[in-house]
Amino acid sequence: MHPIRFFATRPRLTRGLVRGGLIAAGALALGAVALLILLWTLPLPGSFREPDRLALAILDRDGRPLAHRGVSPAGTVELSTLPAHLPAAFVAYEDRRFRGHPGIDPIGIARAAAANLAAMAWREGGSTLTQQLVKNTYLTPEKSLVRKAQEAVIALWLEHHLSKDEILTRYLNAIYLGAGAHGVDAAARRYFGKPAAEVTLAEAAMLAGLAQAPSRTAPTASLEAARRRAALVLDAMVETGAATPGQAAAAKAAPAVLAEPPVPPAATAWAADWAAAEARTALGEVSGSVAVRTTIDPGLQATAAALVRQFLADQGAKAGAGQAALVAMRPDGGVLAVVGGVDHGASEFNRAVQARRQPGSLFKLFVYLAALEAGVRPEDRLEDRPVTVGDWSPANYSGRFHGTVTVREAFAHSYNAASVRLQEQVGRDRVIRLARSMGIDSPLAANPSLALGTSEVSLAEITGAFAAVRAGKAAVRPRIVESLVTGSGTELAAAPPPADAATWPRAAMLGLLRAAVDEGTGRAAGLSVPAYGKTGTTQDNRDAWFVGFAGDLVVGVWVGNDDGRPMKDVTGGGLPARLWHAFMVEALRGDGGSAGMPVAALEDKPAITGPAQVIDTGTVEVAGRRLRLFGVSGTDGPAVQAMNDYIGDREARCRPAAGERYRCEVDGWDLSEVVLFNGGGRATPDAPAGYVRAERKARNARRGIWAGDG
Repeated sequence: MHPIRFFATRPRLTRGLVRGGLIAAGALALGAVALLILLWTLPLPGSFREPDRLALAILDRDGRPLAHRGVSPAGTVELSTLPAHLPAAFVAYEDRRFRGHPGIDPIGIARAAAANLAAMAWREGGSTLTQQLVKNTYLTPEKSLVRKAQEAVIALWLEHHLSKDEILTRYLNAIYLGAGAHGVDAAARRYFGKPAAEVTLAEAAMLAGLAQAPSRTAPTASLEAARRRAALVLDAMVETGAATPGQAAAAKAAPAVLAEPPVPPAATAWAADWAAAEARTALGEVSGSVAVRTTIDPGLQATAAALVRQFLADQGAKAGAGQAALVAMRPDGGVLAVVGGVDHGASEFNRAVQARRQPGSLFKLFVYLAALEAGVRPEDRLEDRPVTVGDWSPANYSGRFHGTVTVREAFAHSYNAASVRLQEQVGRDRVIRLARSMGIDSPLAANPSLALGTSEVSLAEITGAFAAVRAGKAAVRPRIVESLVTGSGTELAAAPPPADAATWPRAAMLGLLRAAVDEGTGRAAGLSVPAYGKTGTTQDNRDAWFVGFAGDLVVGVWVGNDDGRPMKDVTGGGLPARLWHAFMVEALRGDGGSAGMPVAALEDKPAITGPAQVIDTGTVEVAGRRLRLFGVSGTDGPAVQAMNDYIGDREARCRPAAGERYRCEVDGWDLSEVVLFNGGGRATPDAPAGYVRAERKARNARRGIWAGDG
């Protein structure tokens, strides 16, 4: 080789090698940084233990079972206690190379990628059982490349530290299988009324078939869909040798059937889901079996679910309405019934609690209440004429303006132009502050259209605001959990603190709400007893609402479509008001199972207030009038002096209740409940559940008249 040529080309080779080396080093550095970021955001290895889990027994307000949520009440089931065909069904259908791969399956990933590429859509994931365990147990549901990479890293880590049997055991105890059931034992009890140790081959195949789409294919939602999936699982078991062709054929010929008594009625599912979510939030790190006593009245719950289904079946198609939601609560916010949609089996999304929709004119409650608080009177005059705020000019629903009207008329007939003028007079910030103080937590935009309900809210929270008006409280928060009791008997949830009395003019607001039902847009909601409420309709009839109260029941109804599609001329005064009316008729006469729920005929007059003198523990004298307390059969003796000492010089506030009796409060505390809790009297036969529980606690603690009992 010529020495000059050698030395002449050497610098070029060196520069090329250097460039390549730099590129490789840069790639390695980037990879190292990416790996560090990936590892930095992973859960700590110490947290890769089997997580504590909750078994929630959901009870109604009287302590009767409603549903089960979470893992099996029997606790973790061991692999050795299960029939061989149960884990084999999951392995055959979900991850047939489970026993051979290290936590990730390159063959499965390649097959899934090819299927997704051929379909030009995400059809398969290629996840192993180990990866599914990681995703469901240690990571958030977020779908991203980083999460997928973390999933793979943790899966490899678990496979290194646990045996295949330990991983499979954790998987079978954690997998969500629909209807609120986590793990094969909870699902077997939920669907078949038996522990997982007793499931047949057909039942095992059905459980395994639920893993990929538990909500859509749960047998409670679609038994035929669940059976079709079970047949596919049986075919996979034959292919892997986990079942013979004869065994599979026999299982297909006699498919799994649902048990009757252990399966709670679909009507309770919305309430059970909400209560379970609230319980998990309240319990935090607590695990094991917990009894969740709710505020739910099962009769009212069944009535609400049946009416929502009936109204949508009869009128939904013609109205172009695909969904509806209803929530009913006591004036203190205790939820008696909740329906989050037409069919829980088809969609578990709770439109009463989770959905945020524009309330339309329903939001005028806060505009007019803020105005009344600022000194505006119902008989004052407003101009319902064209108005422009900035570059926005609202129109009335009818397209016509009505000139000079009273505040009462503007509210009752829901005149938009007059309401926007009133909002601008009072100030949007004041309206928002009032809405916030009354429990509206959803974001509220301070734009001119605020008065017309363009900021989204949930049905539950705005119904809670109407409950505050009914109760005369500054705020009422909807609540569905009454108490949480662990397996050892420890009570973990306390009663909510009493709410402050409202400072705004409640009597005037009641008059406006009454006018909306008696002579305004809510006439279809009218009852034989005084009814109070407000309609709401959004642009293009995308949402329609009616929220109001009668007696001691506050109810909100929403009708619309999940995709926001406009309905056919549906307004709040139409389908929602009629549904509200039908529910109230059933509830107020007790057919809905609400016996013991007092039906008070509200009057448009202030409550009786003043210093109280206790005559006996069931009777007080306020402002010169002798009033019998609702729900209490009183006594005399030492308890009378104790009650007078308790009240002292504080003012009592008494409202009419059933049977010429009164509910009286002192600083937000219900005197009837105070009497019963301290053993100062007995609950009457028509006392509501909260009073009965207070009496039970006094009896158990042997307080007052119960001191010598037992």
